[in-house]
Amino acid sequence: MKKNLLIVALVVVVPSLACAKKPKQQVAEPVAEVVEQVVEEEAIPEITEECLAQVSMFTEYCKAKAYHDAFEPWLQVYQNCPTANKAIYSRGSQILEYEYANAKDDAARNQIRALAMEMYDKRIKYFGNDAKYPKAYILGQKGVDYCAYFPEDTLKLEAYGWLKESVSSMGYNSQLKVLRTFAEVSNGLYKADPEKYGEQYIADYSQVSNLLQHIWNDPASKNANDAGVIKEYVDNLFAISGAASCDKLDELYRDYVASNGQYLEDMLKLMAMYKRVKCTESEVYFAAAAAAHKLRPTEESAAGCAKMSAKKEDWNSAIEYYKQAIDLIEEELDDDRDDYLYGLAYCYYNLHRYADARTYARQSMEVEPTMAGRCYILIGMCYAASQPYSAAESSAAKAAILNKTVFWAAVDQFTKAKQFEDCVEDANKLIAAYSKYFPTKEEMFDLPGEFGSGSFVVGGWIGERTICRPAK
Repeated sequence: MKKNLLIVALVVVVPSLACAKKPKQQVAEPVAEVVEQVVEEEAIPEITEECLAQVSMFTEYCKAKAYHDAFEPWLQVYQNCPTANKAIYSRGSQILEYEYANAKDDAARNQIRALAMEMYDKRIKYFGNDAKYPKAYILGQKGVDYCAYFPEDTLKLEAYGWLKESVSSMGYNSQLKVLRTFAEVSNGLYKADPEKYGEQYIADYSQVSNLLQHIWNDPASKNANDAGVIKEYVDNLFAISGAASCDKLDELYRDYVASNGQYLEDMLKLMAMYKRVKCTESEVYFAAAAAAHKLRPTEESAAGCAKMSAKKEDWNSAIEYYKQAIDLIEEELDDDRDDYLYGLAYCYYNLHRYADARTYARQSMEVEPTMAGRCYILIGMCYAASQPYSAAESSAAKAAILNKTVFWAAVDQFTKAKQFEDCVEDANKLIAAYSKYFPTKEEMFDLPGEFGSGSFVVGGWIGERTICRPAK
């Protein structure tokens, strides 16, 4: 390759010496001495007719997807006249991807992937100032390809730097695959060292999610639909990572809900993400649910409003929303129907409508028997809170003793709840607490007609048969 010689004139200041013994002697002015220095500068490679012919050749091969045939003419142009055309690099990615996939051994694959990385550096050198595809764009491409070519590099820190610079510079003009890969690499770093990369991952996720949201909402963007799909994927990746608490999620999405509450799909997707990470008691989740419900009531939005009302102890509103959620279920079998029924039972319990609470609790356990433990506990609480016997029906003393029988029925329900592992601890505590309120031996002796047979049917709305046993 030819070299040009560049002559540079340097001014070197050479001071004259002043004699210490002759202080009055005038010091001579510095003398400017011109020195010639030879600096080598690499010349821009010459674009020959042969190069242009080779460009045309590999381009046609690529159009026909004959990438192996394109390799040799492409390589000749890449090595000898790398400034001939940007197609050297755009088509080069396709050619090298094919060659890598079809390489016969590791040595060949290593050569190809090293060439691929070098190719991006050379593109930056010669075309890094391109208005449409600047250095930041090229770095994004390089980062994506690095992740594909070097799967053994689990951290991919070098690629992270390229991708971050690309996304920060390109912004809304970032390629979707660059945004997705950047989120994946950042997620991988977080999983490798949560303490070190936790805040970084949250910041990266927020940046990528906001960019994807902008592209998704842009009616002029031809990539809007794809951006929506990738955003959902990136959101899910973040949700299952455990990187953020519910409070942190609220911090990230509070303004988002306030400015996007008019978009139903956005609110529903956000609610779904909050649900996956079990943050459905969050104020932002409630705000999204309320916004979605105003636009178009759905099962999800109604359930969200129900939970919001229950948290505020507005039990009647919660009941209405839970019933709407059940009515809006579109599938015959729905994973959340039992939760809605249990929610209704809990609301009725708090309104002291115990018979209604038991009705919905029983319906909930019929829908999902594996979750029956919580229902047994709630029914037991309803029994324990009841006083089905009054002094109007018998003496006050007798009614007081009979009302203690509700604790037998309640403990029976708590005992059933112990069949479910997640309810054992709570059930044992409740059994210990309420067993103390059973009728005493003396009280049972005073009412032989009621307790003499050893079994008893608790009266009123309860109507449960139980076993008589005295308090210990």
